[in-house]
Amino acid sequence: MGGLSLWHWLVVIILVMLLFGKGRISDMMGDLGKGLKSFKQGMADEDQKPSPPAEPRQLPREQQPIDITPSAPPPAEPVAPSVPPASGDETPRS
Repeated sequence: MGGLSLWHWLVVIILVMLLFGKGRISDMMGDLGKGLKSFKQGMADEDQKPSPPAEPRQLPREQQPIDITPSAPPPAEPVAPSVPPASGDETPRS
């Protein structure tokens, strides 16, 4: 009950060929090869630096976003502090 011998492998291969046929196996292997090639290309594309984006597109006027951020009121002009007039004749009343 050791490993599979050459005869066991031949029987397995013949059964697989009878079940799937030569054309289906070659199609599956071709699809597998295409998948691996696409995977490698995707990995290579990921390693490359992204190109700088082109100039931003201008949307038509009716599609441009509306700015709804509140604007701050204009700064107020500084006002001089009011100082009460100094009068020398004020005496405390008792």
